[in-house]
Amino acid sequence: MDYNKNAEQINPFGNVSTVLRPSARLSAESHLLGWNVPPHELRHIPEHWLSFPEPPESLNYLLGTLYIFFTFMSMFGNGLVIWVFSAAKALRTPSNILVINLAICDFLMMSKTPIFIYNSFNQGFALGNLGCQIYGIIGSYTGIGASATNACIAYDRYNVITRPMEGKMTHGKAIAMIIFIYMYATPFVVACYTESWGRFVPEGYLTSCTFDYLTDNFDTRLFVGTIFFFSFVCPTMLIIYYYSQIVGHVFSHEKALRDQAKKMNVESLRSNVDKSKETAEIRIAKAAITICFLFFVSWTPYGVMSLIGAFGDKSLLTPGVTMIPACTCKMVACIDPFVYAISHPRYRLELQKRCPWLAINEKAPEASSVASTTTQQEQQQTTAA
Repeated sequence: MDYNKNAEQINPFGNVSTVLRPSARLSAESHLLGWNVPPHELRHIPEHWLSFPEPPESLNYLLGTLYIFFTFMSMFGNGLVIWVFSAAKALRTPSNILVINLAICDFLMMSKTPIFIYNSFNQGFALGNLGCQIYGIIGSYTGIGASATNACIAYDRYNVITRPMEGKMTHGKAIAMIIFIYMYATPFVVACYTESWGRFVPEGYLTSCTFDYLTDNFDTRLFVGTIFFFSFVCPTMLIIYYYSQIVGHVFSHEKALRDQAKKMNVESLRSNVDKSKETAEIRIAKAAITICFLFFVSWTPYGVMSLIGAFGDKSLLTPGVTMIPACTCKMVACIDPFVYAISHPRYRLELQKRCPWLAINEKAPEASSVASTTTQQEQQQTTAA
């Protein structure tokens, strides 16, 4: 192999003897990752990646194009959610403030993708450490913010369904939750940016950046374990607990209604029951499972990857493998607005009014339906009492 003399003096750990050079070649046509990185930028790249061959240009172009699609879909969907939920007075409820915050997190998550796209079309670490720091800061705030917001949404829905009288959300409480969410993420961001504990480094094809989970020392392993617990384990446990409580409560409530109907010798206590529709407990269960599934799909690959890098066999983490978790997070950011908002009847009505070109065919609820719903709620409250 050929080595660049200037680059031989640079090493992320201050050690010259074990560093792979940026101009190292596998053959006349192929290079190792980092061959085109300026010598002064090498110290920001984990040595692990510098031992892998550079991916084909077509693969970088494919990922760059995929991210362009992700960016358009996410910014379009989440932008509509932010605009409609903020502009429509009927949708400016305390609970929907949390939905808006989730859309903001997903929207901002994609605002960093131009860095990835530029790096991809320039075959690597083109924007250097400055671009990496911007990418890492935005990614940390939006990633941790989205996971914490999901937990807060689960908490709000738990209160609405299981404690409709005592657990009412207020605007002040919703805003306090959002402030707490960003304060919750700030220590990890500041620690990595200042490199006082952890750091933001490129990963995979050197086109995206995240926190360092590859440096082999105690501080890195402690940081990975801490951020994994607080940004993944804690929100996951809360989401599972609250949604399992919701499902259990709905099942118990439906059973109580059926038992009461038998005692009264009627088929159902509900008025205008449509037998072709799913029962309430099935709808709630499906919604809960969908929300939990999306959260796990989004963050489990990243969590597993970081644990392998810090505590496991690093040879399992090839550049191509580590690009998969990055793609899953971006994909879920595209799906979130459909799950959390587009399924909302009032949102669809407002969207139909403001964007008729979307050809949404949502019918406004009739007065009889509203009256029926009110009667049904009164019957449920009476039965529960």
